[in-house]
Amino acid sequence: MKTIMKIVIAIIFVFIVFLFVSVGVLYYYNLPVSISDDEIFIVEIEKGQTLRSISEKLKENDLIRSDFLMVTISKIMGTEQKMKSGQYSINRTMDTMEIHKMIVSGAALLYKVTIPEGVTVSKIASILEAAKITDSENFLNAVVNNDLIKKFNIASSSLEGYLFPDSYMFPQNYPAVKVVSYMVSNFFKKLAVIYPEYANISSEDINNHVKVASIVEREYRVEDEAPIIASVFFNRLNIRMHLGSCATVEYIITEILKKPHPEYLTYDDIGIESEYNTYLRYGLPPTPISNPGKVALSAAFYPANTNYLYFVLKDKNSGEHFFSTRLSEHNNAKFLYLKN
Repeated sequence: MKTIMKIVIAIIFVFIVFLFVSVGVLYYYNLPVSISDDEIFIVEIEKGQTLRSISEKLKENDLIRSDFLMVTISKIMGTEQKMKSGQYSINRTMDTMEIHKMIVSGAALLYKVTIPEGVTVSKIASILEAAKITDSENFLNAVVNNDLIKKFNIASSSLEGYLFPDSYMFPQNYPAVKVVSYMVSNFFKKLAVIYPEYANISSEDINNHVKVASIVEREYRVEDEAPIIASVFFNRLNIRMHLGSCATVEYIITEILKKPHPEYLTYDDIGIESEYNTYLRYGLPPTPISNPGKVALSAAFYPANTNYLYFVLKDKNSGEHFFSTRLSEHNNAKFLYLKN
């Protein structure tokens, strides 16, 4: 009798151990792959795609710990035939149960939003709010979020300049911090292609190049001229000459003073007292003045080798500029081209 009791107790003990181990294993494999990597991954679930292939796709993208657990959860819950097709935004901070629920409900379907080159953070905020992606005020607060700025090691008080212009897929009502984080991550991915050595230079140096790119973005109209315009600004910086960029004054008027974009700048405009006014202040503005695209960034990191110090628009239809090294040439060109 005692022997039977011992066997029963042993079986119960083994069962309890097995149960605890099983629960522990299930708990572990349900955990998020990461607690900090909140980068968004776009996963497309195709119509008619099997549960097995969906699970394998998630595992291959390192979004879940176990494709077997994903299959098991779905079979137990009877959702094998309820996976909704579409594009989903998933990140590694979500656990397997959350991802399963998302795909079954179809709650995180994505919407396309396009951010044009050269727009400012305030305009991006308006675009995102109009698309119901995120609240404008929350977005603007996220752009100056110190934790985000430190996370990306950016030597600026704002993420203006680092929100890469692109077409994005986001769910509606998405947290602003995650939207900003994704856009900045995209910026550094693009920069790694444009200038692979960026990791070897200081964050201050990167920020200065982004500032130049943000000005070039608002000044150039012909792609081939962007590196030449960048060279003008670097040449001026090297001899401690005012940058004299109209784009920085326009930034003051539209973004700081919140006035309509002027058709042309007056002497009063150029005389506005502001640390962003490069007609009055030496050096670069405190922060970038726009969010530059690939062309302007390339121009800032690879400026043309010139001696030019001046440029003026010579053809408003083609967008071509006249470049010069001497003030007398520049003044003659202004008289000729602006008169026409």
